Amino acid sequence: MNTIRAFVSIRIAVALIAVAVSTGVLAETLPRSPAPDGARVYILSPKSGEVVTSPVTVVFGLSGMGVAPAGLNVEGTGHHHLLIDVAIPDPGKPIPADDQHRHFGKGQTEATIELAPGRHTLQLLLGDHLHIPHDPPIASEPITITVE
Repeated sequence: MNTIRAFVSIRIAVALIAVAVSTGVLAETLPRSPAPDGARVYILSPKSGEVVTSPVTVVFGLSGMGVAPAGLNVEGTGHHHLLIDVAIPDPGKPIPADDQHRHFGKGQTEATIELAPGRHTLQLLLGDHLHIPHDPPIASEPITITVE
């Protein structure tokens, strides 16, 4: 019986830590990965001011560092996050995962997304292996597009 109780206690502790990390509660204790000098991220397509139809294919650009899937701690790498109609989140915490903060943790360099008709702002933000922005953050200039 004590073995079962210990096993359940360990599983609960692991679950609580996972929730704390995913919600940013422990982000202050997690180190931020250094951004390589000169690293930059940018949106190749669509261009700012462009009128498009949905779905929209967004092509990501990156120079001065490499792309690696989330979970792999490789120096000088990160993975893309697409921010839609939202400001850059707190750089000391993991990037949220929702409709306005799209994660591309498999190392994708483009994405086709559905957007409602209207004006939208898109911006890329690179995250490290734990989805935390680098220090300093590597973010693209925001672009504005109109979806017909």
